[in-house]
Amino acid sequence: MAHALVTGASRGIGRATAIALSTRGDRIAVHYGSDRAAAEETLACLHGDGHHLVGGDLSDPAVAATVVDEATAALGSIDVLVNNAAIAPSPATFHRVDAVDYATWQQIWTRMLDVDLLAAANVSYLVANALIRAGASGSIVNVGSRGAVRGEPDFPAYGAAKAGLHALGQSLAVSLAPHGIAVATVSPGFVGTERQQSKLDGVEGDSVRAQSPFGRVGAPEEVAAAVVYLTSPEAQWASGAVLDLNGASYLR
Repeated sequence: MAHALVTGASRGIGRATAIALSTRGDRIAVHYGSDRAAAEETLACLHGDGHHLVGGDLSDPAVAATVVDEATAALGSIDVLVNNAAIAPSPATFHRVDAVDYATWQQIWTRMLDVDLLAAANVSYLVANALIRAGASGSIVNVGSRGAVRGEPDFPAYGAAKAGLHALGQSLAVSLAPHGIAVATVSPGFVGTERQQSKLDGVEGDSVRAQSPFGRVGAPEEVAAAVVYLTSPEAQWASGAVLDLNGASYLR
């Protein structure tokens, strides 16, 4: 039985991942940023018992430390970390370079980098060093994005943050391997989460589905299945990998 902290687990990929890990028998710390009610719904969906809810804005380094401390106290230890919390592309975060003013550009860049990259770096540091002090092995999986390599012209900070997350995972994979800690990244394409449903139901839906030769978008459960594998002992040799999960919609 592993003890897992899943960040951004109130819905979507985070919720699916928490459920999948609990099905494996893991005890889960379900992290949420602000939507406690949705996180409680996730908690109610988990299999087994001994799970815990923990909230806070991980972009604040002090809050990140508190979240990790609380999750550790509740579970006894954390040997699996899934860095899923992120600000995703949306009309509210649109910042194409030729379409927004300078103040908006700066504000969105700062917020996206703080949440999508620096928060994951800080939580990874805290969990990894706790494992090192305990002399324990473990695994970290980052939820990246196809946008890190395809480009995100309407959301460049998102693409840059996810590219940084991919690079962070590979750097940590090298430094943490001597401590028995594996680090990998999943890189999804478009995933049909709750917050993307309006887009899929709208005029853009067919073009989004057509990005993949399968003629559909991904499901959160498909990403979760990859995370379950990458956090298993059998996947240690995949440390450093960036696993594309985009239905052949973008090939490198």
